[in-house]
Amino acid sequence: MTLTALGYLGFHSGRFEDWMSYGAGLLGLQVAEKTGAEIAFRMDDRKQRLLIHNDTDRRPVFGWEVANAAALDALAAKLEAAGIAVESKTQSLADQRRVARLIGFNDPGGNRLEAFYGAEMASDAFAPGRAHSGFKTGPLGLGHIVLNTVNLDADIAFYTDILGFKLSDHVTKPFRAVFFHINARHHSLALIEWPTQGIHHLMLEHYMLDDVGQAYDLALREEGRIATTLGRHSNDFMTSFYSNSPSGFLVESGWGGRTIEPAAWQSFEVTEGPSLWGHDRNWLSPEGREVAAQMRLKAARENIRAPVQVTPGNFEVAAGTCAWWDATKQAAE
Repeated sequence: MTLTALGYLGFHSGRFEDWMSYGAGLLGLQVAEKTGAEIAFRMDDRKQRLLIHNDTDRRPVFGWEVANAAALDALAAKLEAAGIAVESKTQSLADQRRVARLIGFNDPGGNRLEAFYGAEMASDAFAPGRAHSGFKTGPLGLGHIVLNTVNLDADIAFYTDILGFKLSDHVTKPFRAVFFHINARHHSLALIEWPTQGIHHLMLEHYMLDDVGQAYDLALREEGRIATTLGRHSNDFMTSFYSNSPSGFLVESGWGGRTIEPAAWQSFEVTEGPSLWGHDRNWLSPEGREVAAQMRLKAARENIRAPVQVTPGNFEVAAGTCAWWDATKQAAE
């Protein structure tokens, strides 16, 4: 694959100062740099991952990483051969993005994409804005981004045929959505068919479940902060909740996301709905919320379960033998 990971994001906000308390105090990002016009956030050993600026005329930017200069040149040539305009960005902008070099282009919906290589690493350790165990990034990228689109089929063709994304799975109810991977993260990009174009949500994955629970406690103390209640997804197994950001889109704070083997993965339709339990979405219509609720209840009646996805070091095997669990496993075999 040409693209390797979601590397950085840039957004504007009419509530610029609110991002200081939200980004650091709730999400747990580190404020790397702040000027009167821009805030740069860290979330790992990169110098920056998220840029927030107060210029509402600037479009959001989605920065996708490639391996090296040769891969960037090959991507630019492929885009131009497909009739897509490509801009070679200035070194000044590359320095601002904290990367070696980058190009810019649009997807069919007009979203501004950038591809880059050579991200700068920080010399000091990540210092979260609130106490937590850190974010799951590295070769998986900073997380995932989900976009609303009015022309889903055109976007699917662009992201798969031109950019090389692979389909992980899709849902048709309570809304139509497709999920794509470019590395071992179950999805780095998802697209939701919607009447309006825009950003639906950004997902940041924590190492520990308690980090999500403590963020949920903080969000519950703020009127209107919760956008989607605590729940667990049926496709990537993420336990998460969604909060309303000062930029108007949602941020998913999650734990336990599924990793896959990209070369062997076979896509499929997720028929039990987007969530196994929880995740009451207040941004859906009342009718949509009821459809989603009925799908969750059906999954419960049918005893649909999924294994918990963990990383080494953040779990312990329960001591002793559980006769009930042994009997349950035996009955399932």
